[in-house]
Amino acid sequence: MRLRALLETDALGLRLLGGQDELDRTVRGVMTTDLRDPSRYLSGGELVLTGLAWRRDASDSEPFVRILAGAGVAGLAAGEAELGDIPADLVEACDHHRLPLFAVHETVAFATITEHVVRQVSGERAGDLAAVVDRHRRLMTSGPAGGGPEVVLDLLTSDLDLRAWVLSPTGRQIAGAGTPLPGPLGATLAGHHLAATRTGRRAPHRAAVAGATYSLFPIRNTGRGAVPAARDVRESVLSDWLLAVEADASDWPAARLDLLQGVTQLIAVERDRREAARTVRRRLAQEVLELVQAGAAPAEIAARLRVAAPVLLPGLGVAPQWQVVVARVDWTAADATAPGGVPGDIAGGPVAQALLEEILVDPAVSGPDSADRIAVAHTGEEAIALVPLPAGPAPLPDTVGDTADTAADTDAGPPADGDGAVRETGTGTGTEAPAAAGAGTGTGAKPGTGAAPAAAAQDPALHADALLAAVREPLSAGLADDGRLTLGVSAAVHSAEGLRGALEEARHARRVAAARPGRVCAAGHHELASHVLLLPFVPDDVRRAFTARLLDPLRDYDRRHRAELIETLEAFLDCDGSWTRCAARLHLHVNTLRYRVGRIEQLTGRDLSRLEDKLDFFLALRMS
Repeated sequence: MRLRALLETDALGLRLLGGQDELDRTVRGVMTTDLRDPSRYLSGGELVLTGLAWRRDASDSEPFVRILAGAGVAGLAAGEAELGDIPADLVEACDHHRLPLFAVHETVAFATITEHVVRQVSGERAGDLAAVVDRHRRLMTSGPAGGGPEVVLDLLTSDLDLRAWVLSPTGRQIAGAGTPLPGPLGATLAGHHLAATRTGRRAPHRAAVAGATYSLFPIRNTGRGAVPAARDVRESVLSDWLLAVEADASDWPAARLDLLQGVTQLIAVERDRREAARTVRRRLAQEVLELVQAGAAPAEIAARLRVAAPVLLPGLGVAPQWQVVVARVDWTAADATAPGGVPGDIAGGPVAQALLEEILVDPAVSGPDSADRIAVAHTGEEAIALVPLPAGPAPLPDTVGDTADTAADTDAGPPADGDGAVRETGTGTGTEAPAAAGAGTGTGAKPGTGAAPAAAAQDPALHADALLAAVREPLSAGLADDGRLTLGVSAAVHSAEGLRGALEEARHARRVAAARPGRVCAAGHHELASHVLLLPFVPDDVRRAFTARLLDPLRDYDRRHRAELIETLEAFLDCDGSWTRCAARLHLHVNTLRYRVGRIEQLTGRDLSRLEDKLDFFLALRMS
């Protein structure tokens, strides 16, 4: 529809304040916002409705209108209920940027305008969209009565027989109608969506998973064929929601596609509101962070924490423990040809902030309110989270039950019962943090063995790699070939005095993670007292020479004979030199294992019964 049609609709009671020559602009959708910078939720062609809550003084109008004009919106409608007459500075800014400006009488609800626009834009689906907009009124109300995005998804299920879910960029379910989406499936769908978005493919994106077909709609889109805003997609790809519909939209008529785009727009209003609600928690984190970095007195920091704790831990009053998590997202020049795609133009701090807020949500918890206890600030290119922990048992030491299989173990029979709790040494060459660092289980024990996981389940502390375990797949897709996420986690501290040390500890851990290969890496405070703190800082030429001397003969032999000597070496060291356990892990006879180890020794000139040679192989595998 055209802007002119809005002005000619008496029921809307709009009054034109500027932009007479621009009334033939096409309106593709409508968005309600009071954010000072709503650019991340704009795709072009929207009629933006605002109550002017973002305006504090006259200087705020120019940057707000400049952002809207840059995003290609069709027009701006400002409500008179808050300030009475529309401020002259807003009228002047809209005139300068040639943005049509309407005044909305205080007796006219924004929902009335939204309903009218959505009806007109969707044409043949006006009946369905009227029902959607009816739920939009509930969506916009605050508190439990509002219903949230579920009311819109319920409509899709009841009226159109479509099952749909709102997912976060990591695949966590935010809203859904009917059966919840399994966590792994949500992560897979999010990965498909992020990968398609990074390659510039037009939405909706089609994904076939486990025999079912899904269509993935970006929540921030306002209409089929809408022109994307002229900015780098990397600024928002890791924070935007998506709508997953269990159907193949490739053969849908235009009217139904328009309907789904209208639904995503209404959900984007909720996304906007949730984002604004995080402002208080972000401000609390920023204030504490500034005090900690400035070296403020512990008593002053403690006073600020007492203010923050009731917001982050309602009903508790004060947090007995705090942890600090530091994250950073870095981009290379690989995608510099994208629109606005100069890596230096991407502010890494806000991207990492939004991403860390998502990562810190328990992936098993659904709903948009599950992040209400997370406070994340950003400074420079880093995002820093202040995480309050409820009271819980002290973490177990990293070594759990490491007594059943000793260096004296030969081929004397099966291991003792306690062998299941022996911790893994993590000699693999993957990008994940080693289990010995306490990542994922809180104890360093292998998940699913011994008593350690049960104890870890009672431990409220965060552990580095566990944070990324459920989100590594979709985030890697969103980071593509030019992005990298690194994350560091501090130990828990029990007082304000410990926060400065916790911040430095988390930063050191993040630098350890950054020195590893891979798109998504994490490190915890346990690793700062381990050899893994030293390995990343070995010069590259020394690293290559050391690993080549020990491992190249084995790799060459494996290529020629498919002998799996490298795999055998890793397993042998993982099992602390235990012949019986290593043979069982590799599903080999012990004699076959002895033959392989003998071949390793023959090719390298080393003796795997000597501690020094075992250590050299261990370090070579970790550095390769």
